[in-house]
Amino acid sequence: MHDDNDDDEYPPGLVAIGGDLEVPTLLHAYRQGMFPWFSEGEPILWWSLDPRMVLRVQDFKFHRSLKRVVTKLLANNTGFVRFDTAFADVIHACATTPRDGQNGTWISPAMQEAYCRLHEAGYAHSVETWMDGKLVGGLYCVAIGRAVFGESMFAHRPDASKIALAALVDFCYKNDVVAIDCQQNTRHLASMGAREIGRDEFLRWIHDAQHHAPLDWKSHRPNPLCSFT
Repeated sequence: MHDDNDDDEYPPGLVAIGGDLEVPTLLHAYRQGMFPWFSEGEPILWWSLDPRMVLRVQDFKFHRSLKRVVTKLLANNTGFVRFDTAFADVIHACATTPRDGQNGTWISPAMQEAYCRLHEAGYAHSVETWMDGKLVGGLYCVAIGRAVFGESMFAHRPDASKIALAALVDFCYKNDVVAIDCQQNTRHLASMGAREIGRDEFLRWIHDAQHHAPLDWKSHRPNPLCSFT
């Protein structure tokens, strides 16, 4: 294990190497602002990026085009959003759905198994977009108190992952969650309103947010319309 200031040969943001992916280890890491990210065959690599990409709930850009898609989806009764009914399927789809500019995936079978255990322990959750009885998009995240850490998303139909994100944003708004961690800067996330903040600010946010009671994912009826926008 090493500190990311100890040796210039390590990439910025890499703070530890090794350990395991058991539930207590993952929870300890997330509480410290770290997350695992490594390719199959590599040792476990733990990251705490500076700056950190964060989507403040109030900054979410619910574009008119997306609102039209959601309105049509709900009006025709052909689709809906669910929480936590197909977690294993969501993370598997995130791992196997091709992405532009990327070869392979960091969501290895070991990572999938680890986050399924985290889900069974009540800390990892899926937001799922269903159309015509099929899972066509979604995302998974980690939640500790009111600290919500977005992990990955996928779409098998246009805008399916955006619909899931809109439902997550609405859920967070209604439960006083200020922001969603997005980890790394991407054009897609930036187009939805996410922006970078310093690591110190990020750590202050999760330190305060994680000490609240767990969010109630079971009784909430997901709404991708984002009524607050």
